[in-house]
Amino acid sequence: MTIERTTVNPVEWSLGLGFAQGEVVVGSARTLYCSGQSAVGPDGAPRHEGDMAAQLALSIDNLEGVLGAAGMSLADLVRLAVYATDVDLLLAHYGVLASRLGAAGAVPTMTMLGVSRLAIPGQLVELEGTAVA
Repeated sequence: MTIERTTVNPVEWSLGLGFAQGEVVVGSARTLYCSGQSAVGPDGAPRHEGDMAAQLALSIDNLEGVLGAAGMSLADLVRLAVYATDVDLLLAHYGVLASRLGAAGAVPTMTMLGVSRLAIPGQLVELEGTAVA
């Protein structure tokens, strides 16, 4: 089945930040809903306490791991939610996320939210994605 993806951007400022305002997907055969991925190792133990850049990089690695296990990649993301305990700190390290998405050719719709804490103490960021392939 052929998948047709059409980006919807009535305004274009978001493209400079690496995300789209909307995405229409027609003919999708497979949709993957990814649970929130944070900076934990394969054993589930938290890593990189207090280091937003390192936590963000490992969170992306973990999201890629889930996508890869489903035969998908970051390029298949149509939706990405970013939860952070400190949005200003996240924005200071946003390039870590933007460069990984850009390298994959991914321009998902995105929401970034500040939260008081995440499920695992010491975690600063969590990524939740939806992919279509």
